Amino acid sequence: MTIDQQQRIKEIVRKIPSLTAGQIYWLERVLQVFESPHNFQIVNSDLLDLKTVENFGDALRIHHSFSAEPFTKDKFEFVLQKVLTMSGHDASLAPKGNRGYDISINGTKVSLKTQADRNIREDKIWISKFMELGKGPWGDDPKDLVRLRSSFLQHLRNYERIFTLRTLRRAPHWDYELVEIPKRLLFAAKNGDLQMQLKSRQYPKPGYCYVRSRTGQEIYQLYFDAGSERKLQVKNLLKSSCLVHATWNFVIPQE
Repeated sequence: MTIDQQQRIKEIVRKIPSLTAGQIYWLERVLQVFESPHNFQIVNSDLLDLKTVENFGDALRIHHSFSAEPFTKDKFEFVLQKVLTMSGHDASLAPKGNRGYDISINGTKVSLKTQADRNIREDKIWISKFMELGKGPWGDDPKDLVRLRSSFLQHLRNYERIFTLRTLRRAPHWDYELVEIPKRLLFAAKNGDLQMQLKSRQYPKPGYCYVRSRTGQEIYQLYFDAGSERKLQVKNLLKSSCLVHATWNFVIPQE
């Protein structure tokens, strides 16, 4: 333990007598969580060191001291920026409302996503809202999908890397993982098979772009969602085609 850490601990102890009963309760709750079983691991990462992984995992555990809901995108962005800065990285969040990257890390623009649906599959990634498709022309002409795909490919040029934080298991045993989706994989949609769902009752008509390997294996689908939000989804993306950077497994004890 460093001298600085010793001084910080002494300062915390000095302040404890002035805490209210409620504040002491919450402090005890966090300490209880910190004493519970956990396993934080780097799988294969050029971004995260062990201290950053530990700090991020502890932030996850603090969150779940007070919430049974998975980390949301805004929390992911905020905490990732904090723990990277703590580890000496130059990390800053994008301006609010920016439609491109979410965070800049050592000068690299990064897009952040989350996945926490209850029917999550460990082997396949789903991003329910990769981007908004806007209000351009879109009806029942299959050629409209060409324009929508072009918008997607153009959107990819706004950042250099894509990470998604996935919630694989929920309380009391929480499992999270950080996965990088290679941009080259998404750029492969340029040669994907476009199919408009002409029999759909929706208008405009939804559509798909199927991306397959050279052997014909389906790697993922782009889904042009014609609902009220007009968004693009990435569906059934094979995790085996992506890179797992780190995992966090921990138990949140009952109160």
